[in-house]
Amino acid sequence: MTTRETPGLAVRLRRTLADRLARTGSLRDPAWRDAVEAVPRERFLGSTVARVTADGEWEVIHRAEVTGDEWLHLVYRDETWVTQIDGSMVEGAHGTVSGAPTSSSTLPGLVVLMLEAAGISDGDKVLEVGTGTGYSTALMCHRLGSHAVTSVEYDPVVAGRARDALTVAGYAPTLVTGDGLLGYDKNAEYDRLIATCSVRSIPFSWMWQVRDGSTITAPMSGWMGGSAFAHLMLGDDGTASGRFLGDDISFMTARPHGPPPMPSAYLVTGDARESRVDPGVLDDPAGLFAAQLAAPSAVRLGGGDEVVLWDVATGSLAATGLDPRGGWTVRQRGPLRLWDAVEHAVVTWQAAGSPHQSAYGLTVTGERQYVWLGAPDGPSWDLPV
Repeated sequence: MTTRETPGLAVRLRRTLADRLARTGSLRDPAWRDAVEAVPRERFLGSTVARVTADGEWEVIHRAEVTGDEWLHLVYRDETWVTQIDGSMVEGAHGTVSGAPTSSSTLPGLVVLMLEAAGISDGDKVLEVGTGTGYSTALMCHRLGSHAVTSVEYDPVVAGRARDALTVAGYAPTLVTGDGLLGYDKNAEYDRLIATCSVRSIPFSWMWQVRDGSTITAPMSGWMGGSAFAHLMLGDDGTASGRFLGDDISFMTARPHGPPPMPSAYLVTGDARESRVDPGVLDDPAGLFAAQLAAPSAVRLGGGDEVVLWDVATGSLAATGLDPRGGWTVRQRGPLRLWDAVEHAVVTWQAAGSPHQSAYGLTVTGERQYVWLGAPDGPSWDLPV
């Protein structure tokens, strides 16, 4: 069914996309606008993509099943297109499929917003963790030159496709297939390190590969699903510190940092007590982030009044529910009193005015890394390392 696209349509659609991103505030730097207008996103999507449906499944779209113009209009939407589900590329799928996305072409507005937030400028040498389709890599190559860009991708199939797409598009960065949490020391030192995957904590190897005064920019997500956007500056003493940014950015979690599966069956026994906080506060992204700081090795099931927390390290459990007499009850089991810790963190957050994640900061040293509220000497919680 595929037909040739209208001559010049891709160029016009790239300009339209750049206009749209500028209007929404994602695109401010003229140099990034030049990159958006120049890099052919269609080279990086392959022949098949998927998008989420209303019921949470994935609708598979094959390039061969639409016209050339329809495909280009799809490509240049400010939309995320999934290219891999549960570790399998979507080319062989048809109709709708179920599963968890494991690789995608992130919406251009978010890609550019992150590049701008990282403060990347002409002359910088950049390490990108998470090549994905290679589109963000191409944007950086266009602006900085291929020689200045190193990108690491964990998945060999995804890495191979990105390499092919970048080559066809005329870019030749250093591409590495491996664990991006280890960085790539052969091209160090870097002026900027940017992660296009979320991490639970900042890998210490990154700290050793960026220059003093340089920056690390990475979305951070925990096993409960709370997230924040870190932008750290490396000091000359080997530590790094900075505040979380106001932009709500999250990406797929780096595979080594992903949560384990939740147990299919659980029973929380023990004495019930009244909960000091409404469990529904965990449905608020900022409240969830606060709670997650107090129980960083726990995963969360449920929501609203009925929340279950399971600590992976110790097997400790906590479960909340409505009290028929009013309020909420909680039952806890195991060596960690998970809900006690969560309550304390949530109450601390509420006392500070229930702020956005940008009210927090992160400090990384050789011994520990900790999130603090308000100022480095304020309330703090250690991250797992």
